[in-house]
Amino acid sequence: MALHVMEEANRCLQCKKPRCQEGCPIHTNIPEVIRLLKNGKLNEAGWMLFENNPLTTVCSLVCNHENQCEGHCVRGIKEAPVHFSIIENYISTTYANQMVKGPAPANGRKAAVIGAGPAGLTIAIILARKGYKMTIFDSRDKIGGVMRYGIPDFRLPDSVLDDMAYRHLELKGIQFRPNTYIGSAITIDDLFRDGYQSVFVGAGLWKPRKLNIRGESLGHVTYAINYLASPGAFRLGERIMVIGTGNSAMDCARTAIRHGARYVSCVNLTDTLTASQYESSYARLEGVDFIYNKCTLEIREDGVILADSQKDESGRIVPVPGTEKLYPCTGVIIAVSQGAESNIVTTTRDIDTSKSGLLTVDADGHTSRPGVFAAGDAASGARTVVEAVANSKRVAEAMHEYMQSLPLPVTTDYPDAPVVEAVEAAAQAEQTL
Repeated sequence: MALHVMEEANRCLQCKKPRCQEGCPIHTNIPEVIRLLKNGKLNEAGWMLFENNPLTTVCSLVCNHENQCEGHCVRGIKEAPVHFSIIENYISTTYANQMVKGPAPANGRKAAVIGAGPAGLTIAIILARKGYKMTIFDSRDKIGGVMRYGIPDFRLPDSVLDDMAYRHLELKGIQFRPNTYIGSAITIDDLFRDGYQSVFVGAGLWKPRKLNIRGESLGHVTYAINYLASPGAFRLGERIMVIGTGNSAMDCARTAIRHGARYVSCVNLTDTLTASQYESSYARLEGVDFIYNKCTLEIREDGVILADSQKDESGRIVPVPGTEKLYPCTGVIIAVSQGAESNIVTTTRDIDTSKSGLLTVDADGHTSRPGVFAAGDAASGARTVVEAVANSKRVAEAMHEYMQSLPLPVTTDYPDAPVVEAVEAAAQAEQTL
């Protein structure tokens, strides 16, 4: 492994104007990282990666490298590009084992993060580095958000996220409150009441978009976001049809094969896939079939009714009358994106949203309510992990600036309340049993 990594590192031309860095949404200083590695300074290279991108181990595995760093590599014009993903993964995973530094000195302030996905984790880690006491709230039992519950384990192992929970959260004193849905028993108003000086909303997109066709509620039908969260819970049979051809659809198709499906097809409205070439090529390699230029009209117990698609005079894609056919299948996965859930918005005063339910924010993540910030999927719609990190870095600085403009919080309620010794309290409790 190390030998292969060094072979790739030695292919880097150390361009004076690195196109790879320009193609990276978070502008990782790729030539410098490679230079440090080649000079035997792996720890310095690892520190640089994590300082720039707290989720570097994740991004090394799930980024769309073919359109970003590697897609801009000058070597890629005539030959294979330098595969920085391999280099980044080796450096970040090796260096991560040495990250044992404890929390930064406390600055007396605290902030809350709603959602333990890529945006929320980035915010919490960056502000914890500045001395803020951070608490992350999430409706699920483990950190990761869409990284854990929306990306298959064969692409992003849970062990990577578990290690992040230890290195970045536990060691840095970041508290994680699982199985807590903000907007239900606890609201954003409650967070401000309890002394959090700012709140970041990064709740992600967990509401599946519907096709709004007959048969969508049948028992052998599910949505991509639900299937990927727990594929073992579904019994969809051996012939599965996936509606959609984005990266999420590729994940569903490849996951279905790993859970016993023998025939998997993906249906696309046009003749062009929306998934990356990298993801779709792996799907083909594993036996996934593609059905192009079809509209999905109805889901039945024994299959799906498809029709040829065409563009009408207004440019909309519509079915061609008389071309309807039944395509037999035992299970259907609908993978046509997700939308925002509204509980946080409906239980919080003075927060504006767009027509699609996304939070309205400015360039630095300020919402319409002072002290409430947002980024990632909750504000911009579905984006990649690295885009969420890049946006969240900017928002973290805005939150820092906002909280520094506020006076330090002072606890005034019940200042003279006596402190009961632990032994005495235990004795009193035992007497009441």
